[in-house]
Amino acid sequence: MTLNIVHLVGRTGTDPEIRYFDSGKVKCRLTLAVNRINKKEDKPDWFELEIWGKTAEVAANYAKKGTLIGIQGSLKIDTWSDRNSGEKRSKPVINVDKLDLLGSKRDGENYNNNNSDENF
Repeated sequence: MTLNIVHLVGRTGTDPEIRYFDSGKVKCRLTLAVNRINKKEDKPDWFELEIWGKTAEVAANYAKKGTLIGIQGSLKIDTWSDRNSGEKRSKPVINVDKLDLLGSKRDGENYNNNNSDENF
């Protein structure tokens, strides 16, 4: 048996980037800032999210920068070759299966108006 499940709750760090493919598929990418329970350090952990299908469209329409969301998904590792050096690169990405919009629309608007990028 194997298990690859990720649950995160945090605030979106970017506005969603949505892409429509000729095949009819839809992909949304955005970042998520998650504060640690240990408050010794103010900096959050950042995660890149990849969302597909109808859930991607919901994210694109409602998960603007600063929105509080919860996600469930799986961890994958994207790999590529650097264009300049040819070196292999990789980064972790959360492939989102479920998206929960938490809080109200006003919460996200107030958060955006009162905080800068450094305060996530």
